[in-house]
Amino acid sequence: MRTTLDLPEELINEAMRATRIQTKTRVIITALEELIRKSKISEIKKYKGKIDLDIDLDSIRGRQCRS
Repeated sequence: MRTTLDLPEELINEAMRATRIQTKTRVIITALEELIRKSKISEIKKYKGKIDLDIDLDSIRGRQCRS
């Protein structure tokens, strides 16, 4: 989808330098993906300590319990 945006050039350039991404399109796509990912993580964190999954991580990971 083509969209015309008025973005601060220095902000785009700084993002490109920080991420070592070579194109403006890719840096904007990456930024949007990261924003969505962080938003989803934030939503999931609301459930921390509120759900009892009754999972034995040692069993799932194939670890032997030390005696």
